[in-house]
Amino acid sequence: MRLQDKTAIVTGAGSGFGAGIARKFAAEGARVMVADIDANAADTVAREIDGVAQVVDVSDAASVTAMAEAARAAFGRVDILVNNAGITHLPKPMEEVSEEEFDRVFAVNAKSVYLTARALVPGMKAARAGVILNVASTAGLSPRPNLNWYNASKGWMITATKTMAVELAAFGVRVNAIAPVAGETPLLQSFMGEDTPEARARFLSSIPLGRFSTPEDMGNAAAFLCSDEAGMITGVALEVDGGRCI
Repeated sequence: MRLQDKTAIVTGAGSGFGAGIARKFAAEGARVMVADIDANAADTVAREIDGVAQVVDVSDAASVTAMAEAARAAFGRVDILVNNAGITHLPKPMEEVSEEEFDRVFAVNAKSVYLTARALVPGMKAARAGVILNVASTAGLSPRPNLNWYNASKGWMITATKTMAVELAAFGVRVNAIAPVAGETPLLQSFMGEDTPEARARFLSSIPLGRFSTPEDMGNAAAFLCSDEAGMITGVALEVDGGRCI
């Protein structure tokens, strides 16, 4: 019960890593808002963990503001924010990614961090407490070819994590990131380009532990970083990647 009496928002929590984080937080005693662009997915996970479902488009300012207001109405305060929602473009040479694809990747993966900070940091500053966790990627540390702009968006997130940590430390707010390798999530096929046994074997050959990340892996790492046990940890990008970045 490391998160007993804490309140949390997890974006992109209707599936994949976000759902794993939401489930772990609830198991550790937190009250969780399951925020996702897919209403049915958010509702399903929220019912499972006795949480609060919220539809949100993290790239839209009004939608993020509504999410923050709904969380404050439901919980009274927000102790933990997990920026997990993310997308990618399909593998292709960098110059072949369309402007629309580029804009969408940076709106969801980067602009969302700004929007959620604008909506929730003032409350954390006032409380002089809070934790923000950004779900980055090994792509931001050890990029793969043909995912150039996705890689760049996750590198941006890691730098944002560090600068947020420096600025917010004086207010008692910690900011960290986790960097998973690809896992059994809806984005796996997009990363690989095709989901075949051969593609999986190639991908897994780059991970020393020989398996993909799981939602449970992400939940365990996130619960630690967002708990008081990690009270002296801020500004880190924790690789949860089976050795991928070695």
